[in-house]
Amino acid sequence: MLDADRRPSLWPLLISCSAILAISLGIRHGFGIYLAPMSQDNGWGREVFAIAIALQNLVWGVAQPFAGRIADHYGTGRAVALGSVFYVAGLIGMANIASSSGFVLFTGLLLGIGLAGTSFSVVFGAVGRAVAPEKRSMALGISGAVGSLGQFIMLPLGQSVMEAFGWSMALMLMAVVAALMLPLTLGVSERNSAAQVAAEMSAGDALRTAARHGGFWLLSLGFFVCGFQVVFIGTHLPAFLVDKGLSGGSGAAVLALVGLFNVVGSFLAGYLGTRMRKGWLLSAIYICRAIAIALFVFLPVTTVSAWLFGIAMGFLWLSTVPVTNAIVAGIFRRAQHVDAGWDRVPVPPDRRFSRRLAGWLCLRSPRVVRPGVADRDRPQHPRRLA
Repeated sequence: MLDADRRPSLWPLLISCSAILAISLGIRHGFGIYLAPMSQDNGWGREVFAIAIALQNLVWGVAQPFAGRIADHYGTGRAVALGSVFYVAGLIGMANIASSSGFVLFTGLLLGIGLAGTSFSVVFGAVGRAVAPEKRSMALGISGAVGSLGQFIMLPLGQSVMEAFGWSMALMLMAVVAALMLPLTLGVSERNSAAQVAAEMSAGDALRTAARHGGFWLLSLGFFVCGFQVVFIGTHLPAFLVDKGLSGGSGAAVLALVGLFNVVGSFLAGYLGTRMRKGWLLSAIYICRAIAIALFVFLPVTTVSAWLFGIAMGFLWLSTVPVTNAIVAGIFRRAQHVDAGWDRVPVPPDRRFSRRLAGWLCLRSPRVVRPGVADRDRPQHPRRLA
């Protein structure tokens, strides 16, 4: 646990971190609404957009441990600021590049690096270090819940601007919104970060400890599955609904519902994480996701069924994140940014596979894997899951 003089003020930190997540993930989870119009206007097949998003997730995962190390050594604020610069540059390039190779470069490489610096591993690392272990799951749930409002806001906003002015103008607006993350970094500045990390655990020690921990690999497998399910849906659901005869705005509406109900889901997951075994809670979330996806795929697709699917997935969408980060923080709280980054590295290859497969199957055969995660809720023992 950090000394009191090293902890930033909690409420300004929570507000800033929640706003950063709302912007970063709110924009990111809305990329699916641009797939069909961008592919049509540029004469691409859907595989170009799919490959770009696949590369984005691969870069996102690989870059996260390095972003976490920057946060540990130089402070979360600087790591988020650097990620914000890449994020804005990527959105500007995405909006203005007409060649498929340039689109893949900006959307995949720059936005992937930007997401590494502005998403869960870095932001939740700051929150996790600012609260006591027994309150960590709840604090992460609150931050994730408020952050989920970004998806509810950004999707209808992006869809409306795109319908009125085109997808390029909508993406440029998103770049302006993403730039707001830069002043928000003032609220997540941490003092004595480099000295603190040097005195506690090196990156090599953190990774060696993680590699010897069976629960770490189980958590990584869980995020492998999470990447297939969540990003699979976020990328291809809007185009899939249009293919099924629904309106062009139906995908944005459904994903907005996902964001809205994820507010409740993330908050509830954070609360339950303080009351029950976290491993069992994660398994229950993944099983419920499997049931929701199977029902949606095998039942007739209508506007009502799509909305119900959005509501159901909203409760489960990112509710895994506060629970998983609380587990990681409990086990590896001395180098949380680094380990919380490495446990997501297995996600992007699966996301890349899901993107390519979805382009062929068009959401007809979702893959669901049930992770088995042990949970002992004893963070003081490094060989047991929190």
